[in-house]
Amino acid sequence: MTNRKTPLSEPRPEEAPAVRSHRRERDEDGAVKLDRIDRKLLTRLQQDGRAAVSQLAREVNLTVTPALERVRRLESGGYIDGYFARLNARKLGLGLLAYVEVTLDRTTPDAFERFKQVMLAHDEVMECHMVAGGFDYLLKVRVSDMESYRRFLGDRIASVRGVHQTHTYFVMEEVKSTHVIVVPH
Repeated sequence: MTNRKTPLSEPRPEEAPAVRSHRRERDEDGAVKLDRIDRKLLTRLQQDGRAAVSQLAREVNLTVTPALERVRRLESGGYIDGYFARLNARKLGLGLLAYVEVTLDRTTPDAFERFKQVMLAHDEVMECHMVAGGFDYLLKVRVSDMESYRRFLGDRIASVRGVHQTHTYFVMEEVKSTHVIVVPH
């Protein structure tokens, strides 16, 4: 019996030509692994999210179309959450920054969910993190002044059913504040 190929038959592995694959390598979670160019693009976009694609392309030695395709792939892959302008809080009259430790009277799923929903509803809360340790949540809060903070604490945090105690730390000087994440190699 002869080994004849028909137009629809696929070559056997030993007959397949050595063609470079254009498929990207993936990690164990199925996410596309980042190469050197992807990492350069992510680092550069953190510095200036408004950089023109033509400029990005020059910086990573690609033409515009492949650079744009990579940026879009990084966006759709969830590596880029969004683009934003960093505002000056003091110029906007929001000069008081505080960190607040919040301890709940019980650690049940209902208590956590209730507190979470209240914090999501208040724009003064810039960040809210459930933490392990001596308290349950750490909040980053920005308001205009001490009087505004006192009202916020009494009306919005202490009034939440289940809040047992709070400890507030007022920022005297912002030594470092950045949104930049080090892109691992």
